[in-house]
Amino acid sequence: MSPQHHDVIVIGARCAGAATALLLARRGLRVLVLERAARGTDTLSTHALMRGGAVWLHRWGLLERIAAAGTPPIRQTRFHYEDESVTVSIRPAAGVDALYAPRRTLLDTVLVDAAVAAGADVRFGTAVTDLLTDQDGRVTGVVARTRSGGALRAHSWLTVGADGARSLVARRTGARLLRTGLGSGAVVYGHWQGLEATGYEWFYRRGRTAGLIPTNDGEVCVFAGLPSAEFSREMAGGPRAGYRRLLATATGGADGRFAAAEPPRRLRAFPGRPGFVRQAWGPGWALVGDAGYLLDPLSTHGMTDALRDAHLLARAVSGILHGVPEPEALAGYQADRDRAGSALFAAVDRIAGYGWNDLSIRGLLRDLSSAMSEEIEAVSRLSA
Repeated sequence: MSPQHHDVIVIGARCAGAATALLLARRGLRVLVLERAARGTDTLSTHALMRGGAVWLHRWGLLERIAAAGTPPIRQTRFHYEDESVTVSIRPAAGVDALYAPRRTLLDTVLVDAAVAAGADVRFGTAVTDLLTDQDGRVTGVVARTRSGGALRAHSWLTVGADGARSLVARRTGARLLRTGLGSGAVVYGHWQGLEATGYEWFYRRGRTAGLIPTNDGEVCVFAGLPSAEFSREMAGGPRAGYRRLLATATGGADGRFAAAEPPRRLRAFPGRPGFVRQAWGPGWALVGDAGYLLDPLSTHGMTDALRDAHLLARAVSGILHGVPEPEALAGYQADRDRAGSALFAAVDRIAGYGWNDLSIRGLLRDLSSAMSEEIEAVSRLSA
């Protein structure tokens, strides 16, 4: 239990935490990252990076590693409605000519390796059990336990919660909910082999959705979505039967492509929860990724927003290093996050509510596309 001292402790080494550690370590800070899972393990994710995520990885010099690992480039998105399909090409912009949907076993590992190369100390199999605070309530570090049962006490001037929607940092600090969504969608997904898919494909039928996302090793991640309130009923006969039924309803069999492909050996499911925006900082702490800003998974935008938060928080910390008072810098981080993500949150929440029809969903998707562009522009206007 001998104390260890660092500039920053990051709780969580998934894409939000690993990216934050990478950017802070590149700024010369002593960064400790603690992750309860083992290195290289998978996690619940539909893999798709949107434009912002690809742009940030490119700027950090990592997108090329994702591509070199055999992740297929995505150069078109196809939207399927009740009566027609529309294809949109991905145009080159900001140094990126394609999108990618890496498996999390790849993306998280690439980010962790880059963080380690930058000087971060990353420790897997270590679960944070509590926060340390001083007499004024400022967070000063963490208490953790290793998989072998060893105890760890570490101190820092900033502790970053990149520990997901059920964030321990958010609970212990009492981070306030600033915004709560009304919509809530459930998803079931698996990885298919031999399924024809040349880009992202999204299917919208009244009350049902589906997506085809080409990823590594020749696989296509296929999800089926529905309102959370209907999840238990649809899965009552077993997840595999429910998944097949949902895909048939949402895609009509995708022109026979499912019948010609090898179905997934394993399915994963998320029953859904409303999205939220939490207070992002307090004395000695900050939140990034799903810990502070959770979108419905139907958006396939969670990884992109995790990388956005890492960028914005690293920018705020740079301000602190150059003399900006900590409260001012971290309040600026929250304001930048909320400004970039406000329209996106609203657009996703309306789609996740499943209150649309074949006509109105097209308008909602246009709103979503506009909100994604606004997010990139808002972040790009800020200095690095």
